[in-house]
Formats: sequence, structure tokens, C-alpha cells
Amino acid sequence: MKESKLGLDFKKIEYAKSIAKNISNDVQTFVDNYSTVAVERTLCRLMGIDGVDSNDVPLPNVLVDFIKDKGMLGHGVLYLLGNAILSTSLTPQQIAEKTSNNELDITTIPLGEEEKAHKALEPYVNASIERIKNNRKRRENYIATIGEGAKPYLYVIVATGNIYEDVVQAQAAARQGADIIAVIRTTGQSLLDYVPFGATTEGFGGTFATQENFRIMRTALDEVGEEVGRYIRLCNYCSGLCMPEIAVMGALEGLDVMLNDALYGILFRDINMQRTLVDQYFSRVINGFAGVIINTGEDNYLTTADAFEQAHTVLASDLINEQLAFAAGLPSSQMGLGHAFEMNPELENGFLYELAQAQMTREIFPEAPLKYMPPTKFMTGNVFRGQIQNALFNAISIWTNQGLQLLGMMTEAIHTPFMSDRYLAIENAKYVFNNMKNIGEEVEYKKDGIIQKRAQTVLDDAINLLEKIDHESLFDALEKGIFGDVKRPKNGGKGLAGVFEKDSHYYNPFIKLMKGE
Repeated sequence: MKESKLGLDFKKIEYAKSIAKNISNDVQTFVDNYSTVAVERTLCRLMGIDGVDSNDVPLPNVLVDFIKDKGMLGHGVLYLLGNAILSTSLTPQQIAEKTSNNELDITTIPLGEEEKAHKALEPYVNASIERIKNNRKRRENYIATIGEGAKPYLYVIVATGNIYEDVVQAQAAARQGADIIAVIRTTGQSLLDYVPFGATTEGFGGTFATQENFRIMRTALDEVGEEVGRYIRLCNYCSGLCMPEIAVMGALEGLDVMLNDALYGILFRDINMQRTLVDQYFSRVINGFAGVIINTGEDNYLTTADAFEQAHTVLASDLINEQLAFAAGLPSSQMGLGHAFEMNPELENGFLYELAQAQMTREIFPEAPLKYMPPTKFMTGNVFRGQIQNALFNAISIWTNQGLQLLGMMTEAIHTPFMSDRYLAIENAKYVFNNMKNIGEEVEYKKDGIIQKRAQTVLDDAINLLEKIDHESLFDALEKGIFGDVKRPKNGGKGLAGVFEKDSHYYNPFIKLMKGE
């Protein structure tokens, strides 16, 4: 391991990671015994079940809710599906359609041998695995042939509500120099316990995440990528009540980046912690296998808590999220762990503290493509000051070798960005990145100076917090408001009714297949 520029004690870092692993193991012990309606709907989608019934209810919901109402969800959807294929010779799609038309009740079919039921599922399992593998190969081939932008990747958002207008704006942003296009989800979608179907043209504050919208945008970015000679990554959000479903839709359509963080949903969307931690595990298994970079949401803590006082909570959460990702088989190279440039600009030496924390995060997670968030909380609508705040943010990013740079918009706090705003943000970042390209290799930090002391203090405070969480459990820590000054009850929030304990018949072959076990 290289020597720390900040004078960090690597033994302390190892100790911090070992405590985070204990916390993750405790969560995983719970997760391994449970499934959710969202996980089962994800398995339906992996079996090729898609579409909606006559009331526009997605067929995965129809089938899973039917089994749940019959009291047989503990078996899991796959065992019952395999058994029904053996008995009826129908495909999973046909079984779902007949269930929706009240023509078939798969819970009344006598249960046969489990091995034969599992065997009947194999063609559908293999087809999904191959499709996701091929999408990963397609991405890797594009990068090998036309190349990609240099890190930090320039990451911008589109959020019109209309997927076809999003395409226009996304292609324009790629031509201006963006490397990642994030299609923001419509307000409130994370609280829907189903995924809408088809292309959508109406959304508020964003565009619905649907499989068809993913397909449309992926096609558009491949077109513009070939035009500009640079692979353009597509990002969406598999957080919320449909976390694993959206992960698998992204894997099936070739997305590259996904916001994928249970802690974000618990704290900022009041989603039940038991539900979303189970959902997160399977979604991260899928993202790991698909080669998708996940983004975590620690930066959001600093929008509700003070960025100077609570910096250690961001680091502690990043350390826990890293171990939860490892448990799902996701490698460091796909962990866009989140942090942010969110200190009050009136704070004396704030830039030095921000630099300390960004360099600290880089040294603690050396292989992760870190996700660095721009100033938002203290953007006032003064576009001239905003442009300077974003320039300082860009300077720290290139200095500390961040991975995914979510570009700040000078019009933050005024409106959703115009194409011209994105152009100015990209121009700002390119100017700073080019002029300061090697500053990280050239500049050393003063021994025991403000920057070194700040980083060392944040690490020590994070270790103290991790020890407390390890003693109590992550569930108890979340109830006490450890992160973001937000308290959430273990048995409250949205989605708890969708959690169930697996019985002895439960079957999900995708976890072992995708983790390569």
C-alpha cells in the first residue's frame, strides 16, 4: 500500500473495514432468511414475464400478488413456476397471462419433485444470463473500439418527464462532452410498488424508469457515442420499492450505472429497512454480474445534517456500503461510493476541509470510482458565485482523482438545467481538469497541517461511530438517527408487508450463478 499523503494510519483503516464487515455480516444473516415481493417480481422478469393485464397492472405483480394472497409465497415464485411448467407445458409468460385471466391457479397444482421443477426453469434461467452477459460484452467491446472519456467521468442529468425529449437533451449533452447521462426518475416513483410499462411522456421532475424507456435511451446513446467516438454511459435509479426489478431491467437493456443504496431509501423515502436491505442484496448481485457501477447516496446526509460536523457519518456509511457490496459479489471497481462538496461557503478554510475529505475518501477506497456530488445546499441562485463554487468543486475532484463527477449547475436553486447550463458546466469542468491535470502528483500536504489533521479526525470519528453501530446493530443505529439526523423505525415505513420468510422449498439459482459460486 502506498504511503498516505494525509498521514493516515492504514492499520486504523483496516480496523475500520473489519468493523464495517461485522456490521455487514449481521445484516446479511437477516437478509439470507428473507425475500420480498420485489425480489419475486424480479425473478418473474428473469423468467421472461413482462407486459400488463387489462387493468395495466404489470404481470409480475399479478403473479406474485396471486401467490401471496394464496399464502404460498414462502415457497418462492420459481418453485411454483417450475412446477406449473412441468404440469402445463406453458411458458412462464403464458402462465402469468392465464393467471391474470383467472384461467389458471398454479397454487393448486400438486407439488412434484423439486429437482424436476428446477430443471424445467433452466432454459429461461440460461436465456436471461446470456442476455445480460451479452450486454456486458457489448459495453466492453464499445469501450475497446471507440474508447471512453477520461476520469473523472463528466456526469449530467436529464429530467424533462418525456423520454423522447430526454433523448434530444441527452444526445446534446454527449456532444458537449458528457460521459454519463443520468435520467432522473419522476418524483415519487421510488414509492410505487410496481414498475410502469412502456414508453412514457409525462413525469414531474423526471421521467418514469421503465424497461422501454431504458431501451430507447440506450439506443440513442449508442448512436451518439458512435458519432462522437466515445462510449456514453447511461445511469438510472434502482432505489425504492422496486430496487431489484429496476436493476434487472437495466441489466437486460444494457445500463451502465445505477443509484443503488438501501440507506438512501430508508432515510429519505421512509422505506422500511428490512424490506429494502433484502431488496438491495439481490439488486447488487444483479448489478455486479452486469458490470454496472453502483452509486451510493451518502452525499444526501449532508443536505439534512451539517457537512463539517457530520463528515464522519458519510465515511462510516461508505465503509458499511462497501462491505454490503462485497457480500453481494460486487467488486471495488464498480462501487461509486458517494460523498459531496457541501460545506457552508462562509466557513473559513472550507476548501481545505473539503480537500482533506475528498483525498481521505480516495485513499481509503483506492480502487473505487468514487461518486462526487457538487454543491447544492448553499447554492443561492447567484449564478456568478455558483460558477465559482462549482469551479472549486471541480478543482478538488481532479486533485484527488475522483471517478464520477456529477457536474454542478450554476443555475442550481433556480430551475431544472437548460442545455446551455449543461454546456457551461461541462466547459467549467474541462477547463479546470485540463489546467490542473497533474496537481495531485505535484502537491504534498503539510505534515500535521489543517488538511492532514482534518482527515485524521474524520477517520477517528468514523471508527468511533462504527464501533457504536457494531455494538448495537445497523437496524438500531438507523432507529436512533445516526445518519443524516433522520430516525426510522425497524417495523415502520413503506413496504414491510412485502417481506416474507423463505421456507425449505425456496429457490433462487441466480444468486449463485451471478456471483460465480
